[in-house]
Amino acid sequence: MEIWIWVLVVIAAVVVELLTTQMISIWFAGGGLIGLIACALHAPVWLQIVLAAVVTLILLLGTRPFVNRYLQKGTVATNADRVVGQTGIITEAVDNVLEQGRVKVLGSDWRAVSADGTPLAAGTNVRVERIEGVKLIVSPV
Repeated sequence: MEIWIWVLVVIAAVVVELLTTQMISIWFAGGGLIGLIACALHAPVWLQIVLAAVVTLILLLGTRPFVNRYLQKGTVATNADRVVGQTGIITEAVDNVLEQGRVKVLGSDWRAVSADGTPLAAGTNVRVERIEGVKLIVSPV
């Protein structure tokens, strides 16, 4: 009976991997395969589980950094990513208390709030510190 459990673990891990776009379960398939082999060699259940867990962990720790680099290779910065660190100009006075303010950065108009909470007048040059939701967090240049 144990052998069928290991077969199911391997099949389930492979199926989940095939149904996703990220590598999230292939390591469990490797661990399950080792558990299956240990079962076929009549190892005790506790040893099968320990071997499967250790191999899964080794595969995960050994290959995940390389897989992450490969999967993120095609990542392209979006328009939102590009504005962080850029300089813009306030087009509508920024007041965190009144929850108002707009800034123009790289030709796009954004809702803005002051990083330190101080009001900023229209026409002030600002630097984009970060983005929170659809708001730019800005500070005067």
